[in-house]
Amino acid sequence: MKKPILIIMAAGMGSRYGGLKQIDPVDEQGHIIMDFSIYDAVKAGFEKVIFIIKKELEQDFKEKIGNRMEKRIAVEYVYQDIANLPDGFAVPEGRVKPWGTAHAVLSCLSAVDGPFAVINADDYYGQQAFRMIYDFLVSHDDTDKLQYTMVGYLLKNTMTENGHVARGVCRMDGEGKLTEITERVRIENHEGGMAYTEDDGATWTFLPEDTIVSMNMWGFSKSMMVEIQNRFADFLNRNLEKNPLKCEYFLPFVVDELIQEKKAEVTVLESKDRWYGVTYKEDKPTVVKAIQALKDQGLYPQDLWD
Repeated sequence: MKKPILIIMAAGMGSRYGGLKQIDPVDEQGHIIMDFSIYDAVKAGFEKVIFIIKKELEQDFKEKIGNRMEKRIAVEYVYQDIANLPDGFAVPEGRVKPWGTAHAVLSCLSAVDGPFAVINADDYYGQQAFRMIYDFLVSHDDTDKLQYTMVGYLLKNTMTENGHVARGVCRMDGEGKLTEITERVRIENHEGGMAYTEDDGATWTFLPEDTIVSMNMWGFSKSMMVEIQNRFADFLNRNLEKNPLKCEYFLPFVVDELIQEKKAEVTVLESKDRWYGVTYKEDKPTVVKAIQALKDQGLYPQDLWD
């Protein structure tokens, strides 16, 4: 079996932070969250990372991030291009929004020839998550069903005190296999617990604090690339007319389709680690404090790349 590759979705970093130069470090040594993800990935056994970026941000990205990582792990770059569409389709007039996470992963089609893990660039996942997903990928092959995996987190460990979050709410069977994943784009803390709304706050539905949610940390065999490619045109046919400027081809949508078709089996690997991310600028002090606490516990050296 080929060694698993780590794919990091970083094409949205420029727009989210107002440019790569505005990515603030989360410690005194100048590390950003992605440094910790790659450190954990290398420790788990990953030997290559593919960064999905925007072509126009390539120079900034290499200067800020990529050149530093190349000293520790093999690095490749691919570009998410809004014009990368199936034959017969064109970018709708006025569309500037990227096509979503499944489209981002599809950008790696020619660069992936074996199993791979996918993560967001700006989320801290924890060391346990990388160990579990690497171990799964090196020990599972596709059978009569495609064998995929996802690291699931307790909802209570993924919330921010500074606004709402979007999470993939998961349902599983008694054997820990994913049976359904539903995107909830607005989950907030309330006095009575955590709840989501789908009508701009008119009504709220509470979720147990131990609800398993996806943070977009997935593990796939190479077959997933083929599935994403084959289903993209159908997605566009269904959605372009309804929402030409904002419809997005999300990775969880593809996974859920495969599950409902009984074509894939997705093993949920439950992590008890706390997720950290700077969803809002007010989150940064919490993340800085948490990173230092992890260093004080001995989980990380003060300088990761020294």
